[in-house]
Amino acid sequence: MIKYKLDCSDCNKDFDSWFSNSKEYERLKRRNLISCHFCGSKKINKSIMAPNVNNIINNNKTELLASKRKRDIKRKIENFQNFIKNNFEDVGNNFAYEARSLHYNTKGYKKGIFGSASKKQIKELNDEGITTQIFPWIEKKDN
Repeated sequence: MIKYKLDCSDCNKDFDSWFSNSKEYERLKRRNLISCHFCGSKKINKSIMAPNVNNIINNNKTELLASKRKRDIKRKIENFQNFIKNNFEDVGNNFAYEARSLHYNTKGYKKGIFGSASKKQIKELNDEGITTQIFPWIEKKDN
């Protein structure tokens, strides 16, 4: 795969596009099948581009940054999970039923709930006007 930065002669905007190889770009250009993403014009030209050269040092730095970001995100999710566990009632797989019970019951409940529900159940709850939030849940693994 190769990525080209393309320029539109009509609207003067540039955009990126991927091609299987340089010959494929030339073939599509000859057949007038490349158009501007913004205005639809067929007056497209390749921009001057520098090749993307990776080296071991940059790859290692990128991997370290990605690993650090993943750890930070995981830690934030775990902190939020702990907050949910300490402040809400776990209703397990009965989430849809319990959410409806809370929503339609006129008595005020002091504690919110959390649990599991299918995408279909979440959609049905939202269609009924019952606001839900989906949150990624990380199961702790004991090694």
